[in-house]
Amino acid sequence: MPSPSYLKHTIHNQLRRAVWHNYYGKAVYMVTISKNGSCPPFGTLIYTNPNDAYIQLSSCGEIIKKQIEITPAYHPQLKILSYVIMPDHAHILIFVTEPIEKHFGDIIQAIKSSSTSEIRKILDRRDIIVFEEGFNDRIVKSRHQLEILYRYLRDNPHSLAMRKSHPEYFRRINALKIGGNSYQAYGNFQLLDCPFKEQVVIHRADTADERERKRQLWTYTAANGGVLVSPFISKAEKEVRSDAEVAGGRFILIVNEPMEERYKPSGHDFELCEAGRLLIISANLPGEISRQSCLTMNSLAETIAKN
Repeated sequence: MPSPSYLKHTIHNQLRRAVWHNYYGKAVYMVTISKNGSCPPFGTLIYTNPNDAYIQLSSCGEIIKKQIEITPAYHPQLKILSYVIMPDHAHILIFVTEPIEKHFGDIIQAIKSSSTSEIRKILDRRDIIVFEEGFNDRIVKSRHQLEILYRYLRDNPHSLAMRKSHPEYFRRINALKIGGNSYQAYGNFQLLDCPFKEQVVIHRADTADERERKRQLWTYTAANGGVLVSPFISKAEKEVRSDAEVAGGRFILIVNEPMEERYKPSGHDFELCEAGRLLIISANLPGEISRQSCLTMNSLAETIAKN
């Protein structure tokens, strides 16, 4: 019988693909491939201050760069719009300009396989595992989102340098500015910069089909490195969060109560914060949860998800 960890890994990989999407058609994707722990870094972060940060590629990183850049020679329907290779992962922004004969996933696998073959040669290690299994993809929906992604890829070295230089910025803040208002927050603030955020809200009037469509979108978002934003109040919303956690999801949780001076999330939420998977934002609404406070928290979640 398969182990629970094996089953969890298998489910995660299955959830990564968008079941409603045609992976043979025209589309723009942001793809992320991650380094296996046994492989040397793809590069080294170099900086004197976060504003001048860049990645000096290793021999492994140079091979991955080459394989990314030559991919359109084998698949003329593909255009590499941008990419960044970080020490432990690579992001690739790819435009499929017309229908392709191969499944898009097979093309990404070819990049990984070719890179692995070359890296094994230069390291003289035939058994080394270069990449984690599978890949993350996000389907780009608009020109605005594409512009955000260009900036996100460009700023990746800067963001990493900021995390290394100022770890205190990613724990607790009392004046987080969102939509012109100030909020208390605790956790990983860089989740706000994720270009793929989805608000989780389930209405009583939603049909069964609508709920299933939303569930598929939210699970896909969670499994591919996106961020789910919500107070997660109702039972159905809590179930979405639970399923998304299994898929490796990241979250921005809106809470109503103010954060006191020595505030620290308890139990499981603290573990998620420590793992960089959770940001908790206080809507600063003392008292019991009411219909109005729920509306206020969902409104804040909507604002965050759209930015």
